[in-house]
Amino acid sequence: MRDIQLVLERWGGWAQEEGSMVSWSPIAAGFKGLLPRESKSRPSCCDNDGMIVDTAVGMLKKAGRADELALVMLHYRYDISKSTLARWNKCSEGKVRSQLMIAETFVDACIIMSGAVLEMDDWAHKTKTKNVA
Repeated sequence: MRDIQLVLERWGGWAQEEGSMVSWSPIAAGFKGLLPRESKSRPSCCDNDGMIVDTAVGMLKKAGRADELALVMLHYRYDISKSTLARWNKCSEGKVRSQLMIAETFVDACIIMSGAVLEMDDWAHKTKTKNVA
């Protein structure tokens, strides 16, 4: 089973550097590129994985899930905490977590249904522990 949160964190680092193809922008038209990029060192993924995940995230918009898309973009691409998102949306952090979980499951399902194999799949799997008792 793939750890989709780890995959999305890596995609967020990739999208921050390379630019996402998802047509969602919190910056007004004409102002993109005016501010220098922040030199945060974030883990990233390769271009192939980034484009696959980017396409799956873009399916949120196509499916009419704009609220979940905004949460994914703000949390994973722009690295805004869930508590800050809850404050901005004037709701509980549990509701933000729930909406993010729905979006993460949707993105994971899109990747699975496409049949794509991510290069980071080898190390982005959840580990299973053995039952001792």
